[in-house]
Amino acid sequence: MKKLMIAVGVSVLLGACASGTAMSDSGGGMSSNPMVGGAAMYPTKDIVDNAVNSKDHTTLVAAVKAADLVGTLKSPGPFTVFAPTNAAFAALPAGTVDTLLKPENKPTLSKVLTYHVVPGRMDGPALMSAINAGGGKATLKTASGGTLIATMSGSNVMVTDAKGGTAMVTIANVYQSNGVIHVVNKVLLPG
Repeated sequence: MKKLMIAVGVSVLLGACASGTAMSDSGGGMSSNPMVGGAAMYPTKDIVDNAVNSKDHTTLVAAVKAADLVGTLKSPGPFTVFAPTNAAFAALPAGTVDTLLKPENKPTLSKVLTYHVVPGRMDGPALMSAINAGGGKATLKTASGGTLIATMSGSNVMVTDAKGGTAMVTIANVYQSNGVIHVVNKVLLPG
């Protein structure tokens, strides 16, 4: 049963969930990335250069700029980013995003954003391997020093934050020159 779950999960991460993403070589390169926010994502561009083109990630891009993390996310990395959509940010309590974007809240904003970043390239196969090795869950150390827990729920990869909130990976394996993005439907919050 566990092998079937892992096989299904890998299939989802490599295919259906990623909107037709296909592996082109064993080195993790992509022949075609999924479209994100109506825009093509190019594996030759970095995380920031791709994200600015996604109409579904304008809030995330504004937050990355406000937190002065552009330089970090343009660096060689590699990074794995669990990227919340605009709808995920809009689901936060009223006024939360506006408050976080204020200059005086830059340290808090930075902590929230870096909580969505895992150092290294944790694409679908690596994530599934970690979930398998962890007996059904993977503990991921974030760039902010916190942890995220990745599990499977049916054929979906779920990521649970320190407060018990859970986000689903809606688009997986969006390869970048300096890492990989997995689009998530909720904002993850550190403890």
